[in-house]
Amino acid sequence: MIRKALGKVLRFKRTEDGGLTIEFVIWFPVYMFFILGVIEYSLVTIQQAMLDRSMDLVVRNIRLGIGLEDTQHDTIKDAICNEMVIMQDCSKNLQLEMIVQDPYGGVNLPVEADCADRAEEAKPVREFSSGGANALMILRACARVDPLFPTTALGRGGTDMSRALSDDDGLITLTSTTTFVQEP
Repeated sequence: MIRKALGKVLRFKRTEDGGLTIEFVIWFPVYMFFILGVIEYSLVTIQQAMLDRSMDLVVRNIRLGIGLEDTQHDTIKDAICNEMVIMQDCSKNLQLEMIVQDPYGGVNLPVEADCADRAEEAKPVREFSSGGANALMILRACARVDPLFPTTALGRGGTDMSRALSDDDGLITLTSTTTFVQEP
């Protein structure tokens, strides 16, 4: 009886049936995780590029004095959201801050961007002031977006990106900063 069981074990050990299946089961999740991470990173990069582009277009219109009658918070925010193609719920996810800057005194912009938190009530703008003639203005936009695949490293906040970081609540933070001179 022991010899019979030992014979079956030896035959099982010598067979190579299912060897490829074992490798597939081990490596397929790793490859899928990598592919989903690359797709997530690509989508975040596209959203960041669209935010930068829309900020540049709106600030260009402000500098040239075309398209925007006033430089109030809601007008600029709506103009940026109209230029954004890929961001969902742009008006809910986008927070702007604009400050008047002394060109000879260094940058006094806070290090952390003031982003809209969808879990909290809407908070007032940190600072949004229109400068006088020939004033140097710094405009910063911050948007919080949902990751497409929250289980990837980027969705969990496992990677350190310079412009898109995932917070504890799983949202990806995109920021864009630009400067312009308020023409008379």
